[in-house]
Amino acid sequence: MYRYDEFDHAFVSARVAQFRDQVQRRLSGEIAEDAFRPLRLMNGVYLQLHAYMLRVAIPYGTLNAKQMRMLAHIARKYDRGYGHFTTRQNIQYNWPKLSDTPDILTDLASVEMHAIQTSGNCIRNVTADHFAGAAADEAADPRPYAEILRQWSSVHPEFSFLPRKFKIAVTGSEHDRAAIQVHDIGLQLKKNDKGELGFAVWVGGGQGRTPLLAKKIRDFLPEEDLLSYTTAIVRVYNLHGRRDNKYKARIKILVHETGVEELTRQIEAEFVHLKDGELKLPDQDIAAITDYFAPPALPERAEGWANLAAWKKADEGFARWVQQNVHPHKNPDYASVTISLKPIGGIPGDATDSQMDLVADLAEEYAFDEIRISHEQNIIFPHVAIADLEPLYRALQPAGLGTANAGLITDIIACPGLDYCALANARSIPVAQELSTRFGSAERQAEIGELKIKISGCINACGHHHVGHIGLLGVEKKGAELYQITLGGSADENSSIGEIIGRGFEPEKVTDAVETVVDTYLAIRTDASERFIDTYRRVGPQPFKDALYGPSSKAA
Repeated sequence: MYRYDEFDHAFVSARVAQFRDQVQRRLSGEIAEDAFRPLRLMNGVYLQLHAYMLRVAIPYGTLNAKQMRMLAHIARKYDRGYGHFTTRQNIQYNWPKLSDTPDILTDLASVEMHAIQTSGNCIRNVTADHFAGAAADEAADPRPYAEILRQWSSVHPEFSFLPRKFKIAVTGSEHDRAAIQVHDIGLQLKKNDKGELGFAVWVGGGQGRTPLLAKKIRDFLPEEDLLSYTTAIVRVYNLHGRRDNKYKARIKILVHETGVEELTRQIEAEFVHLKDGELKLPDQDIAAITDYFAPPALPERAEGWANLAAWKKADEGFARWVQQNVHPHKNPDYASVTISLKPIGGIPGDATDSQMDLVADLAEEYAFDEIRISHEQNIIFPHVAIADLEPLYRALQPAGLGTANAGLITDIIACPGLDYCALANARSIPVAQELSTRFGSAERQAEIGELKIKISGCINACGHHHVGHIGLLGVEKKGAELYQITLGGSADENSSIGEIIGRGFEPEKVTDAVETVVDTYLAIRTDASERFIDTYRRVGPQPFKDALYGPSSKAA
């Protein structure tokens, strides 16, 4: 993983000192809240419903055991003993005191972490495939390019005050695990016919009030042109993106209103002036960054497969965990492991200080000191020997980290909702907990198969409900909470925006409504191998509307 150089250390330390002075002046009354607000947001400090919230950057979701232990320490010392991992591969603390935030940032800086650009109208944390560098199906590790983009975009003088926040995601595989089509810029690493590495470029995706899928504007961009072309895109957006209406300020609206052909023309025209300039990436610079991400030396562990068969036969729970939470690795003696932060009935994405400490210990013992955070709010060990899966599982189980549900109906994405967020209309967490409990039996989950539920407490869609196979959006109607159901969303290489299926449901009825949707799917799928999303695309919304609202319902 990337290590700070002298510039990084000096820059982050200076930023902490600057913010410490700003906080002291705010607490003394020298700075009013209106003037302090943009200063705290530049350092990841939000004012939420009940308290301040601090969002810490985990670039492209990669960290090590030392950093995870620091996150645990912060949860224990400055918060209420837990942190919340987010859909941008970051972590949030919901209860820090404003007076403590400079000390928190100082502690973070000691392990090469910070909270810069986790808020504001700037380029946010660049995200990537959580199996990067390990996945058997990737063309190349996307993290070096995510790091190049991070270095380029950090306090970029031209792009620090964009019309609106800006998000970039990079994947290295044809199978998209980074949701690139719902980002402002999505990049897919690929090789051309000559074996040269480059990117397919997608622009203008996003969720929120107006969900839109990105448009592909380049099928192959040479890797040397990554920064030049990205600069051209953001420069055109910065020039023409709307600043008079924050609801229409994202690049997705610019793409929609200008048209993808005309916008591509403008980007290409800008690119002509940039492509052979100082932003062109030299091979040696790419190689230098790539060296930081060299995979660990993986010793041969051929005994793992014989052991695995015996362990699975002896323990049905372990066999289910391997089935759901273990992913193929480039090296056949190894695997990538998903550590679920979705225990049955639990709060999606939350981890206690003791759980984070345990993850750090186990990463050192079994995973070559590498940890990833997924945009689905889980923790990943990218390199685990097949021979170590059983002892790892045994260590995770007592801590509530061994749930075998990755990709299943209880692996729910949910935003903090009205329990924490001042923007929310409805609570996300209790709905997620009730759904998880209702569908929590291993047998029921196995019968249902792959099904992604995503819940947002407001239209800002921090829970990614638009791209859930089943999406739930909390709205307010006449002072009461109500939940809209969308069906058919997806965030992979076949991305789609879910359709609103009909009128909303009260909190006490929404779990029954989801169960009706699930039972309808089970009744009409062709066989057990047909996933929910495939069934929905085959039959459309009407059978589900009929089940929810009555035969031949036209509810909308």
